Amino acid sequence: DRVRTNTEVERADFDERTATWTLVTVGGERLTADALVLACGQLSRPRWPSIPGMEEFAGHSFHSAEWDHGYDLAGKRVAVLGTGASAVQFVPPVAEQAAHVDVYQRTAPYVLPRRNPRYPEWARRLIGVVPGLQALRRLGLLLFMETFIAALTRFRPLGWLFRTWSTTFMRSQLRDPDVRRRAWPDYPFGCKRILFSSAYLPALQRPDVELVTDRIERITTAAVVTADGKPRPADCVIYGTGFRSHDFVMPMAVAGVGGRDLEAHWSGGAEAHLGITVAGFPNMFVLYGPNTNLGVGSIITMIEAQVGYAIDALRMARRTGSAVDVRPEVQRASGERVQERLRDSVWTSCRSWYRQDGDGRVVNNWPGHMFEYTRATRRVDPGEYREIRPRAVAGA
Repeated sequence: DRVRTNTEVERADFDERTATWTLVTVGGERLTADALVLACGQLSRPRWPSIPGMEEFAGHSFHSAEWDHGYDLAGKRVAVLGTGASAVQFVPPVAEQAAHVDVYQRTAPYVLPRRNPRYPEWARRLIGVVPGLQALRRLGLLLFMETFIAALTRFRPLGWLFRTWSTTFMRSQLRDPDVRRRAWPDYPFGCKRILFSSAYLPALQRPDVELVTDRIERITTAAVVTADGKPRPADCVIYGTGFRSHDFVMPMAVAGVGGRDLEAHWSGGAEAHLGITVAGFPNMFVLYGPNTNLGVGSIITMIEAQVGYAIDALRMARRTGSAVDVRPEVQRASGERVQERLRDSVWTSCRSWYRQDGDGRVVNNWPGHMFEYTRATRRVDPGEYREIRPRAVAGA
């Protein structure tokens, strides 16, 4: 009875009288909770493009985040819209199955190799018998990621080395000069998501794959038409167009103290103290919230830190018999520090989903290292929070 599957929460309201949250599901069920943990993530709701004629398409179509495993791609002409992190994963296997694939690209990605070989038997045995070997390997990976983060944030000259690594790898894979020209990025390295794949660029050079860089003008009943007027027939359209990364918890309606609406509160761009707590929303904790994404690194590390912080805050609330609410001035100062550090990052140098409306302030990414974040969230500072006591207790 602690886990409800296939249950969508429609709204959540903070009750100041009892200092609890009331949840209403889509089915109309009402539930009461002492705390609200919003673990909706940044990359969970598919983002659909707005292209004239999409609804008129008579073939099959689906978003890559809602993959139709029952549809057989064999022998089909497939149109793939998008060349981001999703597309680089599914384009190679789709190309192997389909008769022809048209990949429609708006922006070319920087690509780095993704070597994922099976561990040989000797290596697995060695890890099993040598104390600390696996921990040492993981430490090496962590240090690599933290160095990469430095290249994107505080030590930009280091980014040149990573860019050289990427461009050297891409040149080695893009042997076709025409495909290379079309697949080559034209923006600063790292300001958009860097992708890891050793199979994507070779797939673009298959004889049955075409990389299309002309703007899509419309979709007809049987084809995708680009700005040059050329229709390319399609039996299936796969939308690899990403996610609604700035919605965070929407379309769920969340109301805090005084009925304050979270969506309206975040209308100018989401903000939270350490990406977790929002002033005016007591005992509410956001996981993978604003400014906790990483250009390179482990989101699992970030989320584990957030869970530990939320547990510490709830223990504090239990000791005091109240709900805890981050002070507005604390959240404001926290947000200002984050944005100040982000000004020197590579993410402010081009349009991307990391930024509000594509070109505003960075609302998704953390401006520093993972170790900085885990250190900042290790303990809750009681002075940063105010207590919200149930009115019945306060008036007793």
